[in-house]
Parts: sequence; structure tokens; C-alpha cells
Amino acid sequence: MIILTGVSGFIGSCLLTHLNQSGFNREIVVVDDFYKLYKDKNTDNKAVREWMHRDIFLDWFEKTTQKVDLVLHIGARTDTTLLDTDIFDQLNVNYSKRIWTACARKEIPMIYASSAATYGDGNLGFNDNHENIHLLKPLNPYGDSKQQFDLWALDQYEKPPFWVGCKFFNVYGPNEYHKGRMASVIFHTYHQIRNTGGMKLFKSHRPDYADGHQSRDFIYVKDILDIITFFIQHPSTASGIYNFGTGVARTFLDLARNTFAAMNIPENITYIDTPIDIRDTYQYFTEANMSKLRDAGYTKPFYSLEDGVQEYVKDYLMKDKYF
Repeated sequence: MIILTGVSGFIGSCLLTHLNQSGFNREIVVVDDFYKLYKDKNTDNKAVREWMHRDIFLDWFEKTTQKVDLVLHIGARTDTTLLDTDIFDQLNVNYSKRIWTACARKEIPMIYASSAATYGDGNLGFNDNHENIHLLKPLNPYGDSKQQFDLWALDQYEKPPFWVGCKFFNVYGPNEYHKGRMASVIFHTYHQIRNTGGMKLFKSHRPDYADGHQSRDFIYVKDILDIITFFIQHPSTASGIYNFGTGVARTFLDLARNTFAAMNIPENITYIDTPIDIRDTYQYFTEANMSKLRDAGYTKPFYSLEDGVQEYVKDYLMKDKYF
């Protein structure tokens, strides 16, 4: 039996589809806040063993005698603009600690969602070697909550028999319709172009970056699913925290141009000021160092930005389709 938390969310719901396609149907217990009905389409027509609300899951998991083979802890509060640290402490730190502790005690492998937001402004680079992680300084409470749990996990004497912390970089792809402001830039670009015929990108507020040349390591969600599958299939791989990116930074201008191309619409790009509430914590560059994952044996090539945007726009956004 597999436990999957955060199943109603973007990555969690895609992971459920991927597991179903891989032959896991009635062996999955899924966990989330199922009162949030606006996420329901993410999980429509998917096969699970049991739907369990997150408020009752921990007590059940700590007490159950049923055999659990793997925990995929993808659930988290992911709003990077939220300043309420109590919510992050509750959902991203303490909730995760209880899952980890139960997995360690019951000897259950665990894969959990960390974040590239832990890298802060990137001045220390984007290397996932464990000796560097304690030096990182996230720029917001969300990133700090992920950093707190990563550090706590590394410091534990009792660990699951196999565990992976997934430092997700800028993930995009189907099933993020519900995310609002926190949806990917590609999602917002598509809708802005469709509604207005143009795209507004943030101006640069740093002299060393031209407008539109702020860069991210954009990774298509299907690459995320393939990496997680690799770890599921290779439990003898070294446990630890791994970057989940492509290793190639691309500009927001590249992203916008590829979205226009996928929609077959002439480019119309203008620039606006970065909102005040995120300007001081805005990352100008991210690029995952992927050596550790490659050294672990993962050899599959990643989607290029061109291919990922083409597929996402044409096969999902333009058809209002879910994965």
C-alpha cells in the first residue's frame, strides 16, 4: 500500500495519475483537505483505495497495523506570499515531522516535497550537497518552513530506511488550474495572451538584469514524476535531499515567446513593475545543480522549455484538460 499526501494539489494529483497508469490502482490511500471542492477535477476518475482527510490521517497512520510500503508526502502549504508562520509550522514542519517519525519507527520509505525556495537569493549557489544546506537563507516563510524540515531531517538519528527530500524548482504543467496567483508563469502567460492578446512581464529592478531576463530553472511536471518513479524503483540509491530541476536556467522572455509560438499568436510583450509585496524577496536566477541526481543513476533527458511549453499549452491549456 502507498500513501500519497497532497493528492488534490498540482504535483500530487499528477502523481496519482502517473501511479494509476503504472498499475497502482486500489493500493493507494490518498490524503488532503477534501473540503476544498475547487480542486475536485484534479482527482476525478482516479483509482484509490481510500480517501482520508488530513485532519484524521496522522492518528490513523501512527496507529494502523496495515502494511504500508511507501509514503509520498507531497502535501504542503505552498503560498510564497503568505506571512503567517503558524500555518507553515503546523502544515509544513510539524505535520511532516510526525509522518517522518512514524515512517522511521515502522521502517517505511518516505519521499517528501522540499523546495528550491530554500536557496533564497541564490548567492550560495544551488548545490544539493548536504554540507551546504545549513548555510541557506530562504527569502520567505514558505521557503523557511521547507528549510526547517530539511535541517531537522538531516539531524535525525532515527530515519526511514530510504528517504528522499525533493527540492522542486519551478514546476509547470497540467492540474494547476486551482492555484490562482501561485500558478506557474506559463499558466498565467497563456491566459493573459488569450484574454488580452499580449503578455506583461516584470521589469528588472536590478542593474545587472535586463527586463525579462530574470531566469528560472523551469521543469515540466512529467519530469518530476519520472524522477520520483526512479527513486521508487531504486530504493538502494543513497538517501538524501536532491534537486528536482533541469540544470538549465531560461529567461521569462524565452518562456513568453515560446507560449506565443505554441498558441500561434504574434509576440506582444510589455513590462510592468514587480509588485511591492514580493519585490524584496524576488529571485532573479535559479538553476539546479543536477550532478547528484545524475551520479545516482538518473539518465533520462529532461523536457526542453520549448517541448514542455508546446505540450502543456496545446495538449492541456488550450483544451482545458487535466492529467
